[in-house]
Amino acid sequence: MLADSADRGAYSAAQARTIAAAVELFSQHGVSGTSLQMIADAVGVTKAAIYFQFRTKFDIVLGVATTELAWLAAAVDEAEAEQCDVTAREMLLSRMIDLTIERRGMVGMLQTDPVIVEFLADYEPFHRVMERLFAVLETGDSAGTMEVPAAMLMAAISGAAAHPLVANFDNATLRSHLMHLAQRLFRLPG
Repeated sequence: MLADSADRGAYSAAQARTIAAAVELFSQHGVSGTSLQMIADAVGVTKAAIYFQFRTKFDIVLGVATTELAWLAAAVDEAEAEQCDVTAREMLLSRMIDLTIERRGMVGMLQTDPVIVEFLADYEPFHRVMERLFAVLETGDSAGTMEVPAAMLMAAISGAAAHPLVANFDNATLRSHLMHLAQRLFRLPG
């Protein structure tokens, strides 16, 4: 699953393997706690081979952010293509929940790792996807009234998926709970 995310960018197969390994290691150890040697060991290559693919660790962070953001951008694309605002919101929430559950460890790291948080604060593609995402959530009758619920829900979805209290929940159970709460918050049928 996570390995597939690296294939979504314009990266070589070797770079995709490096990004996939970095995703796993960043999720477990954080960016600062992950060395290039750890990434090289996980991929089964030398550190020099990693440097050949990516000149700096920052370039690996960029690769991780780019490939992971591609999943969210695809979900926003699908929702924007919907004619009905309610259907678009429901579809986007459903996809966000699915993506978050599939990437529990990564999502927690994206929200809490200081290197990633600082990187995303200045990463314009992230801001563009977030603007589009909020636009879908705030369309129609809800325009201008959904900023707080949307921000709350995004934090709640990612926080709940990564929280130790639900670590033993299977994906279907967690998804059911999160979707029910999302539908209530956004006053969607369900």
